[in-house]
Amino acid sequence: MAKEIVMYLRTSPCPFVTTAKRVLNEHALDYREVFIDKDADARQRVLDWTGFLSVPTIIVAEPGDILPPETPAPLAKGASPRGIDRGIMITEPSFQELETWLHKHGFIPADALTSACCEGKIRYTQGRGALL
Repeated sequence: MAKEIVMYLRTSPCPFVTTAKRVLNEHALDYREVFIDKDADARQRVLDWTGFLSVPTIIVAEPGDILPPETPAPLAKGASPRGIDRGIMITEPSFQELETWLHKHGFIPADALTSACCEGKIRYTQGRGALL
């Protein structure tokens, strides 16, 4: 299946959105943006998916679509969606969580996994980190 990344976000600044954009840009990945503060249906969709207006909520979609091709794994009622890999969706991920999720979906190779940390970067290989 051909696939693309769709990021649900707001127009106002958010550190989680900044992190997600940084990861996607560092890996030169194309993605589409859907703004929940400009689209009432998108706002309701994120609320239904996460139980909150949590951004970014990032999905894998078929090209040209803004919906996931399958239902995301459920969350426990009232549970935070932050950083939880829900299969076809991830919400408010850290740098490492997003890279891992992107790798799982075939967007980045294993040798490109890095995680911003403190003053350097850590490259993860076979479950071990090494300061670059």
